[in-house]
Amino acid sequence: MTLAIIVFCSAFLLIGSLGLLLFYRQAMAQRIGTVVFGQRQKLGLSGTLEKAGVSLGVVIEKVEKVVPKSQSEVSVVRQRLIRAGMRGDSAINYFYASKALVPLALVLIVSFSGLAAKSPFMYYAVALGLGYLAPDFWLGRKIKKRQEEIRRGLADVLDLIIICLEAGLGMDQATARTANELAGTHPIIADELDIVVLEQRAGRPRADAWRNLADRTDVDMVRNLVSTLVQSEQFGTSIAKTLRTHSDTMRTQRVQEIEEQAAKTTIKLLFPLVFFIFPCLFLVTLGPAMIVITEQFANFFKK
Repeated sequence: MTLAIIVFCSAFLLIGSLGLLLFYRQAMAQRIGTVVFGQRQKLGLSGTLEKAGVSLGVVIEKVEKVVPKSQSEVSVVRQRLIRAGMRGDSAINYFYASKALVPLALVLIVSFSGLAAKSPFMYYAVALGLGYLAPDFWLGRKIKKRQEEIRRGLADVLDLIIICLEAGLGMDQATARTANELAGTHPIIADELDIVVLEQRAGRPRADAWRNLADRTDVDMVRNLVSTLVQSEQFGTSIAKTLRTHSDTMRTQRVQEIEEQAAKTTIKLLFPLVFFIFPCLFLVTLGPAMIVITEQFANFFKK
């Protein structure tokens, strides 16, 4: 196990040294170009951050290649990153680099904290396993949080789209106006609607653009909304009336979900009552009586 840690640390230091070498090489070339060709060199904090970003990108690109992955796994991870709102080309590189760096950081913490003195194999194995799975857990929580925010803002989106449609705007203009108006209160769903608008302006059919929205978010309410919009467009019914009916149905479902959660509280409170509150009540009510009874028996046997 110690040999594996040494090999992993050596590989990490080698990759880091390569990144620093490339960074200083680029800085040297820039200085030579400034002297020879009279190019302006970026000074101050902005130039330093730009250099650091370039070197960091090179290091991340080298580190993420250490993690074994298949093409199907990369496509699944890319889809999960898109659902989490990270659409950049470098997001998947940073994700896989974190799966290599977080285990190393946990191993170093275990080594310097002295936790691995008694059973090093178990602690190092747990550190490597948790470090490798931690980015997946973090990404899953981020996706759930983003989906919950989309669910909460979908009702306001439908109401504003209905108002725009009844005011005389078309569906595409209503979507763009809704995304613009809700950018401050619901930025996540406004960002998704902006992508829908951009896809429609690029020439993609409206049904395909909304289906892509459902695939990106992976929210049941959004899928139902997209199905409703597609059916309304196919059959030629009024989109405003269809969305109003869907909005009322969605609000009714939300009320029913709240009532269901409220009904479950009685059963969920049973376990805290039995394991935490009842023992305290028994201790407070029966404790003094047990003390008195014990003292009385002690005095009785002394006589």
